[in-house]
Amino acid sequence: MSTPTDKNTPANAPAANFLRNIIERDLDADTYAHRNWAGTPGDAAHHGAGQPDPAKIRTRFPPEPNGYLHIGHAKSICLNFGLARDFGGVCHMRFDDTNPEKEEQEYVDSILDAVKWLGFGWEQNGTSHLFYASSYFEFMYRAAEALIERGFAYVDQQTPDEMRANRGTLTEPGKNSPWRDRPLEENLRLFREMREGKHAEGSMIVRAKIDMAAPNINLRDPAIYRIRFAEHHATGNAWCIYPMYTFAHPIEDALERITHSICTLEFEDQRPFYDWLLEHLRDAGLLADPLPKQYEFARLNLTYIITSKRKLKQLVDEKIVDGWDDPRMPTIVGLRRRGYTAASLQMLAERTGASKHNTWIDYSVLEGCLREDLEAKAPRAMAAIDPLKLKLTNWDEVIGAGKVEPCSAPAHPHHPEFGERKFNLTPELWIEREDFEEVPPKGFRRLFPGNMARLKYGFIIECTGCEKDADGKVTAVLAKLVPDTKSGTPGADSVKVKGVITWVSASEGVATEVRLYDRLFTEAQPDAGGRDFLDALNPNSKRVITAYLEPGLAAAQPGDTFQFERHGYFFADHKDSAAGKPVFNLAVGLKDSWGK
Repeated sequence: MSTPTDKNTPANAPAANFLRNIIERDLDADTYAHRNWAGTPGDAAHHGAGQPDPAKIRTRFPPEPNGYLHIGHAKSICLNFGLARDFGGVCHMRFDDTNPEKEEQEYVDSILDAVKWLGFGWEQNGTSHLFYASSYFEFMYRAAEALIERGFAYVDQQTPDEMRANRGTLTEPGKNSPWRDRPLEENLRLFREMREGKHAEGSMIVRAKIDMAAPNINLRDPAIYRIRFAEHHATGNAWCIYPMYTFAHPIEDALERITHSICTLEFEDQRPFYDWLLEHLRDAGLLADPLPKQYEFARLNLTYIITSKRKLKQLVDEKIVDGWDDPRMPTIVGLRRRGYTAASLQMLAERTGASKHNTWIDYSVLEGCLREDLEAKAPRAMAAIDPLKLKLTNWDEVIGAGKVEPCSAPAHPHHPEFGERKFNLTPELWIEREDFEEVPPKGFRRLFPGNMARLKYGFIIECTGCEKDADGKVTAVLAKLVPDTKSGTPGADSVKVKGVITWVSASEGVATEVRLYDRLFTEAQPDAGGRDFLDALNPNSKRVITAYLEPGLAAAQPGDTFQFERHGYFFADHKDSAAGKPVFNLAVGLKDSWGK
């Protein structure tokens, strides 16, 4: 997201971004100007509790640490951290770690790394804004007790099947639990016994007492606490009851004095409970005004990918992909390994904006952002991806036996400060197989018997024929150098040709493993209509080849990106590359050729 300047202040932000409009309205009205910084229970690193909050707004990015983040999370990161930055606020990095059975420290570490890689942080003015829901468990327990004491929550002993049957449907009201009106003292006793581990998992839960006939099914006495005898990654075995996400999340927002709680549209139906809970806890004296407000925006729907954590995990578990960081995965670690840059993902977030309406963004928009970012950054190099030998039959007469012809080219055509790259023209070269046709189609301008073309940065050559194997397959192209036509010399324009081909020296080029990645699915919406997304897998989503590259690329470091001229942008795999032996991943082609 762009950094505001005098000509691009938040007040001049696009009107289409309704979230910016809401924040501007609240700032103009001083909605949150006089709130105090409440500090956070269990977090002694925060000083100044009770003092005026120095941040104009507070947003938060609140992932559950139960998997690796995907591209949809990247948009949320850019949105929440970007809005806080642009409006003089703070974004909290917070883990909603309320489900110990599915959460691991590995996921916590990967999420923190992803946020940093995208260019954001949670340190501001020497203060860390890193939080965990588990730090608030004691407060959440007290909050649940307060609801019970005020008659707004109760312990339910129905079985899960009974609860499901009594919940009702979208058109029929639910039925009250037979335990709904048990005495307050009994509810408190049972809840405390739940905390002490005296009851089995599934034997009872705590529910908010709202309205079993509410049109919004989320208000039909939602569960707020359940029993789980599971070790928590942060609190160990200190607890055997855990708050539900929909109960914990509003409390976290309020304790951290979040002003604008921004989430995706699937949480819109949960907003009435969000407000109900905070208002009741405020009335109980546990929270203070002004309370945070929830706002929803449309999630990022990108064609040719899936973002369901369950389905992504299935791809990993069934070894359909090579792990969470497989370059075909829409995870941030996968995109990063593919060669996507933080700037390209920020660009995608900015261009897709924040809307209240679900729409589909074509995958080509993501690819276009990467091309735009890399075009000015990536040094150039020549490569033969589908190599075919080219023999220059008059080399000895024109250049001399045993000699090579030095050539050079700019590392980047528009950035002379990048310097030059140097390589040698030799008697035998690798070219692309598609650059030769024994019987050329109409309009073909490259090599065929009798035609001339230029070796890029080198001489013009004239094709004289080819060699074939016993099966008739072309194994080498034969050509002659045209003397005195080398690029950069006075005779370079003495012969006019229309075709230019890239090449790599056969004797000096670097044989390199290159992984050609494509879209993982052949359908724009692989799981639409409830179909099995595995049926839409693209069998050609990964091809591993040996390509020949300019000699200088032998020194490529893991994480380096180059534009292979004519082909696309390639990223030196930061996991599998080794000193002197890079492995390159195709990040994106030079143009969108999908389906062509």
